[in-house]
Amino acid sequence: MPQKMTGARLFGQILKAYGVTHLFFMDAVLRRALAQMEDTGIHRILGHSEKAVAYMADGYARVSGRPGVCLAQSVGAANLAAAMQDPYLGHSPVVAITGHHIPTMQHRSAYQEVDHQPLFTAVTKMHAKIEALEHLQQLMRQAFREATSGTPRPVHLDMAGLTGDAITHLVGEFDVLADEAHTRFPAFRPAPDAQAVQRAVAAIKVSKKPVIIADRGATISDAGAAIAALAEKIQAPVCATPDAKAILVENHPMFFGTMGLYGRSGGNHIVDEADLVIYCGSNTSDHTTSNYKMPRDGTPIIQIDLDAVEIGRNYSGVIGVLADVRSAVEAIAANVDAARHDAWLASARKHVADWRAEAEKYRQSDAVPMNPGRICRELSELLPKDAILFADTGFAALWTNTMVWFSHPEQRYFRAAGSLGWSFPASLGGKCGAPDKTVVCFTGDGGFYYHLPELETARRRGIKTITVVNNNQCLGQGLKNLTTAYSDTPEPNRRDECYVFAETDFAKIANAFGCLGLVVDKPGDFKKAFEQAMASELPAVIDCRTEFAAQAMTPWAPA
Repeated sequence: MPQKMTGARLFGQILKAYGVTHLFFMDAVLRRALAQMEDTGIHRILGHSEKAVAYMADGYARVSGRPGVCLAQSVGAANLAAAMQDPYLGHSPVVAITGHHIPTMQHRSAYQEVDHQPLFTAVTKMHAKIEALEHLQQLMRQAFREATSGTPRPVHLDMAGLTGDAITHLVGEFDVLADEAHTRFPAFRPAPDAQAVQRAVAAIKVSKKPVIIADRGATISDAGAAIAALAEKIQAPVCATPDAKAILVENHPMFFGTMGLYGRSGGNHIVDEADLVIYCGSNTSDHTTSNYKMPRDGTPIIQIDLDAVEIGRNYSGVIGVLADVRSAVEAIAANVDAARHDAWLASARKHVADWRAEAEKYRQSDAVPMNPGRICRELSELLPKDAILFADTGFAALWTNTMVWFSHPEQRYFRAAGSLGWSFPASLGGKCGAPDKTVVCFTGDGGFYYHLPELETARRRGIKTITVVNNNQCLGQGLKNLTTAYSDTPEPNRRDECYVFAETDFAKIANAFGCLGLVVDKPGDFKKAFEQAMASELPAVIDCRTEFAAQAMTPWAPA
């Protein structure tokens, strides 16, 4: 039955109906609506920058499986739009809401106003303006529908008023409506076409060296158990991109490690030698394919994806299976004959063993200053069975993706889709989405510098995460290319200006924010510090003093 309410009240009730538990925002925006949320149970998380609150909404979405919502006023729209790149590339349903001047003030040099549509077009699935109260429910429903359907991605709503409050004081009669399917993602799980399944089955039947590659879509679809069952039935090694690193535990007999530019040499050798590649929820990007060099030209490919546009994007002649990844893998497994590929599995295991022997030099290192690989080994042993690990882009992703080994199926891993600094605020959002889980962030000093003020947010709102900082006083990933760039420049030079930071004590900074700050400068001390962080009720920062510019293992890739 319709109820009389203001636009502000309607806004909060719609979010509640869609199951939103946390709202991440930068002042000043939708103050009337924020005030009307007092009785909804929605936690209002005020941050210190538009990018940070957007990353919080992204982390919340990835962990909770529900859309994340972030808000900013008109002048903050450009910053909020910049932050949409990571959830867009990371397939995360973030609903970004901004204010904009009312039509009579547009195109008149109004204070703090630029056209928002061009800012958001490249990094959202939908952009719409809410100019009238009657638009509010219609367009919010559409925003949640767009964000969660097909490939999940951000959407943008631009609400009338500099702070979005031009229509929220108006009164109307409304039924508060929400589409249950769009309170989560994926909203739908379409089954595959039977003929496509049979084509895939036929290709598997003649294969002698099949490999399954799990990517982001497999994680979103929660397809781990289905992939394991298929792999066991057809004796195919499973390799994963960083976005599906936790799809199977490290010691699962069919898991052969990560692959791609941020993966392991063993996984890349396996994909390079395969005679059939089964992509599960992958857009076959340059990172996944090592700059489009693997699999080898002419290798048969089965590509399973929820988005028809991705199937065959980078390879011609693929066997496309348009469906939810889990549904498609289950259908293929139900129709395919069991097979044995003992020689292929033995060869693949040899590649894994060779890589692990090399990696252990890093993971077992007792060097001081510490090697980041040793920190990854310590984390592997200390992470609780329900831990969620967030990693930044660059070397933080390379170190953790290759050298943190998960041993419990409940453990999960999320890494930045490319935005340095993403991991710390994203981990705060992730903790909001899973308050009963242990949430750990692994970042370098370069990444942590981006959003240090959110330590205050974590302390103020009681968001207890553990942040491990690989503090090596530089942007270590840039050293190799800088060295090449300076190869013709004689010493002395000022190369250090391009990648070196001043010495910083992140533990002292954390303590100054009222958080728990700990310093670790010897490998044997990490366990004690991590246990202190776990026992504390405060957000914690573990400042790990590591080898200056230590280089992560880069994987073998085809020439």
